[in-house]
Amino acid sequence: MPSHRFAVRVLVAGALTGSSSVLVASPTTAADTVTTTTVALPDATVVDFRETIDIDVDVDSQDGSTPTDGTTTLYAMEAGSRTWVAVTTQDSASSDYLEVRPWMTTSYKVVYNGHTATSGADDSYDTSSSEPFTVQVRRTITYPSGGFEVEGRVKPRYGNRKIVIRVSRTQESGYVRYKAIRTDRRGRYSVTLPRRKGTWFWSFRVKGDERYLPTSFQWKTWVS
Repeated sequence: MPSHRFAVRVLVAGALTGSSSVLVASPTTAADTVTTTTVALPDATVVDFRETIDIDVDVDSQDGSTPTDGTTTLYAMEAGSRTWVAVTTQDSASSDYLEVRPWMTTSYKVVYNGHTATSGADDSYDTSSSEPFTVQVRRTITYPSGGFEVEGRVKPRYGNRKIVIRVSRTQESGYVRYKAIRTDRRGRYSVTLPRRKGTWFWSFRVKGDERYLPTSFQWKTWVS
């Protein structure tokens, strides 16, 4: 009897040892983390105050595929600042940014935030940033349709500042300084031009600065 019980125990132990080898998992292939590149191109680099731009975005990867997962964020740095500020985020990797309004001369860049795969067989994607680009903003100046009384308003932020008026007998060249006038605190201006005999061309020019490009318009008067 003792020898019989021992044989049974040996067989059971052998069966358990054999079954344990079946539970060993085979190693899986690790997914890659792929390098990406981001390109952002605006449809204009000079706009008038309050105008908008569209930004075309393209995210590609080193392996030739276009990531469909992940988000991008548009960053802006206004003139005079050294800090990038997040403006908005798109839920799709290569979605464009439409009707972006720079309130002053502003640099932009688009950052692809990358993507971490949830499945071991899928690739993950690194983050990448586009080259920065700058959109310059030009001040606007309003004026009437005709006459010797010229008035309007300069926007934005042009209170108590100069508008230089020049005059010429020809439209293309030969302008000389006539006078400088000042806007009021709200950027409004008004001037009465002299009734000179003949045809005269007038240039109204607003100075630029770090935040805004200069702007100007031409005016024509004539007296028979």
